[in-house]
Amino acid sequence: PSRPFRSADGDIIHCVPAHLQPAFDHPTLRGQKPEAEPEERPKISADAAEEEGDAVFPQAWSDGGESCPGGTVPIRRTTESDLRRYSGSLRRYGMKPRASGVRRDSTSDGHEHAVGYVTGDQFYGAKASLNVWPARVASAAEFSLSQIWVISGTFGNDLNTIEAGWQR
Repeated sequence: PSRPFRSADGDIIHCVPAHLQPAFDHPTLRGQKPEAEPEERPKISADAAEEEGDAVFPQAWSDGGESCPGGTVPIRRTTESDLRRYSGSLRRYGMKPRASGVRRDSTSDGHEHAVGYVTGDQFYGAKASLNVWPARVASAAEFSLSQIWVISGTFGNDLNTIEAGWQR
């Protein structure tokens, strides 16, 4: 096993074998193994590959240049401070206060998504790199979606959207 490392903001990160990650402790995932990544990914131009290397929303633990070896996933060590922040809310357990333009949302209907956002007056483009290998869904009522969604307005009568992506 690899040694844990300390992130720039003081977190201790453990690199855990992917098949032993805590997600597989959930009753519906117990006994399963992570899916292998696709053997081949869509080809992109050299310019796009260079730009893709500049992560827009990097995680603080990767700022120091450390990374986990292949076949492992980064797991942040829970601290006493995390437990103090818990204060009865399972939804906020272990989460740091929000400090960037990224958030993860979940609605009561089970819809989960992550959001990266910026605010401002005028923008002249947007881009996203989307993973499109076949995702497994558990039932006909589920789907997997990878998309970029450009929004203007307040989710009222003035909402305007442009969406592009892939759904299965």
